[in-house]
Amino acid sequence: MTRPSDQVDISRYVDLNRAEWARLRASTPLPLSEAQLRPLGGLTERVSLDEVTDVYLPLSRLLNLYVGATQKLHAATSTFLGGSASLRIPYVIGVAGSVAVGKSTLSRVLKALLSHWPNHPRVDLVTTDGFLLPQRELEARGLTQRKGFPESYDVRRLLRFLADVKSGLPEVTAPIYSHLAYDVVPGEYQTVHQPDIVIVEGLNVLQTGSRHTMFVSDFFDFSIYVDANESDIEQWYIERFMKLRATVFQNPDSYFHRYAGLNNAEAEATARRIWETINLVNLRENVLPTRERAHLVLEKGRDHAVRRVRLRMV
Repeated sequence: MTRPSDQVDISRYVDLNRAEWARLRASTPLPLSEAQLRPLGGLTERVSLDEVTDVYLPLSRLLNLYVGATQKLHAATSTFLGGSASLRIPYVIGVAGSVAVGKSTLSRVLKALLSHWPNHPRVDLVTTDGFLLPQRELEARGLTQRKGFPESYDVRRLLRFLADVKSGLPEVTAPIYSHLAYDVVPGEYQTVHQPDIVIVEGLNVLQTGSRHTMFVSDFFDFSIYVDANESDIEQWYIERFMKLRATVFQNPDSYFHRYAGLNNAEAEATARRIWETINLVNLRENVLPTRERAHLVLEKGRDHAVRRVRLRMV
């Protein structure tokens, strides 16, 4: 029988500061120029060469090792079952985190880096925005103020998409979302043609629940959670809202065109209200609780730079 004094405190993660993580890049070359990186950033987040060198290159090296090992495992299983070892099952990476935390930027940079490795050149990026219920259906269900919450997604359709991808089907389609119209675009789809890697980015991709016996994360080979202090994410959200007010919201076709005429004080107050009543609630209730399910946690500082990396070992 184990005595209390014999118990060992086991952490599921190994914690690395930025310098320790950066050294794990080894000799991985940087395949992208600063000019190529520039369009991969977000409205309030510029991607620097230092960030790519210190954070994203070690991550791409780790994932390259994982993808290679998984491809061999799939081939071995197929051989055992008497099937064709040539069938390539896509490696699926999930990226989760709050609104405005930088998930999309990370996903775009990761896609660009991973596609330069010779053994998995075909990389697709799919966001779960396309799997949101259409705006008219959200309105009918009284969910317009819950957009981005788990109940606002067509989870069955997302699960079907991932199941088809993981089955190695030659062609799988995902619905497309328009941030201008703030709605799913009828009749438009993104087609995925049996890629080597699929990156799936979304708020709640690591969530589990009682409504389904199968979860989105069941199809992930690796998952990443982008983390930051609530106060920093709030500031990034407000900064993004202010930039959108001066750009996209000015378009009469924008769903949020009604905010285009707000002055600075009104716009900031509106952004803070939306953050506090919708996005912060979703973060605390649904997104943040999934952080410990991720294989890797990237912790960002106020300047958007990753300061600490937690890699799950158990």
